[in-house]
Amino acid sequence: MEYTDDIGVLKNIANDLRVDIVKCLTKSGSGHPGGSLSAIDMLTALYFSRMRHDVNNSGGDKYDRFVLSKGHAAPALYAVLARCGYFEKSCLDTLRQVDSILSGHPYAPSTPGVEVSTGSLGQGLSMANGMALASKLDNLDRTVFCMLGDGEIQEGQVWEAAMTSAHYKLDNVIAFLDNNGLQIDGPVKDIMNIEPIGDKWRSFGWEVFEIDGHDIGAILTAIDKARKVTGKPSMIWAHTVKGKGVSFMENKVSFHGVTPTEIELETALADLAGE
Repeated sequence: MEYTDDIGVLKNIANDLRVDIVKCLTKSGSGHPGGSLSAIDMLTALYFSRMRHDVNNSGGDKYDRFVLSKGHAAPALYAVLARCGYFEKSCLDTLRQVDSILSGHPYAPSTPGVEVSTGSLGQGLSMANGMALASKLDNLDRTVFCMLGDGEIQEGQVWEAAMTSAHYKLDNVIAFLDNNGLQIDGPVKDIMNIEPIGDKWRSFGWEVFEIDGHDIGAILTAIDKARKVTGKPSMIWAHTVKGKGVSFMENKVSFHGVTPTEIELETALADLAGE
């Protein structure tokens, strides 16, 4: 498995994974491209540079954990896991098919590398808290990473979990907020405004790092800083672009849950080849 600090290499990996995402979604004809493309740079930085994991022993005590709370971005996670070697890349072509190991949302019993089943929004941070608290009770040096969507944090359970993380001083929880500004029904600010984001998380007892979620160097730096925080959890608040990298998808709410056509795929691949 590739593991590197080279930002140029990581950028190339992220671009390759974008290709895998749009290809498997086009073949599937069902799924969520926008939020997968906005999240992939953060997942790349995690899995190929900072998160401790091992395809041969993912359950080992010394390894970190990852929870994709915004489970509809499963194609991004699957593309990463395939490249890491958790399963054959050819499996991506079976996304959402009957009897496939790759369900529409992450399903732990069937997909190697998936820690927990997610998709019902708002629940991932609570599960991450449980993992983190158990790790502390067992005296394990483990970081639990959790990725949330910006529309997702409209859910009340997220804030109950945020209080819990701070109350138990879970400094081994590092969350990412994929703040692309759009959810399935439209702009997040119009559906249920979540601002001021940074002030809210700080007031709930979190350390907050605000970054460009497509700047690999900034992502790596934020993870490193978050790992040094003691006595409280950390939130990496990442400003992203929905559909990042594909011209006709960028900042388009219509591509939250609509896949490209075969003709659109050609344009997408040309855009990504240019990258």
